[in-house]
Amino acid sequence: MVVHLGLIGGLPLALQSGPSSASPDPLVESAAAADVRGGELPAPGVRPVIAAAAPVVPLRASGTYAVAAAPTADVPAGAVTYRVEVERGLPFGAVDFARAVDRTLADPRSWPARTGRPMVRVEGDADLRVVLASPRTTDRLCAPLSTRGKVSCRNGDDVVINAWRWANGAASYDGDLAAYRLYVVNHEVGHGLGHGHLPCTGKGDPAPVMLQQTLGLHGCVANPWPTGADLRAGHGAHTE
Repeated sequence: MVVHLGLIGGLPLALQSGPSSASPDPLVESAAAADVRGGELPAPGVRPVIAAAAPVVPLRASGTYAVAAAPTADVPAGAVTYRVEVERGLPFGAVDFARAVDRTLADPRSWPARTGRPMVRVEGDADLRVVLASPRTTDRLCAPLSTRGKVSCRNGDDVVINAWRWANGAASYDGDLAAYRLYVVNHEVGHGLGHGHLPCTGKGDPAPVMLQQTLGLHGCVANPWPTGADLRAGHGAHTE
């Protein structure tokens, strides 16, 4: 679910450093037609989406986190609680990121409305920790999953959003960064709620939000919201 230290040829400088010494990750290799190849270079004929005036996201930030203040409120029975954190040293504030997450999850097309379980943001102990992290911190929080600085993940109670993706989106969303941000929050939170990956249901269909849309749409049309198909449960930790 991805790094940013200056740009060369439309890709972040840190993505120009050559292939990783690690063995190829099938998940990352499958990204070739949609975004960037595991060898760290753009796939032939593919131009990764770089948002206009996108903020520069460091490859590695502080490794410490700011917790977004949450309104004091009673938590309804059966609610899913979540805490929002942003790694210090990123060009994004905890308040703004928390507002974006809140707006996404409060939308009538998002998970609470689909599942009938409200989601409430808190500052203390929570069912889910939604954290915006630099690419290298994403790799650490997602381990042993292989994110290789490029994708986001859900690992245990951690819903980790890769800050490079938050800044730049993915080619599958054709420059619509706002829609991509809705998607990546809904996708990773969906994993946190127990939903696994789903395939495209048919050419021209709205993509299930649990399709790995960062890596490609496989004939579907980009869609950031849960659909009926997304309510099929799946478990385990997941990248992207």
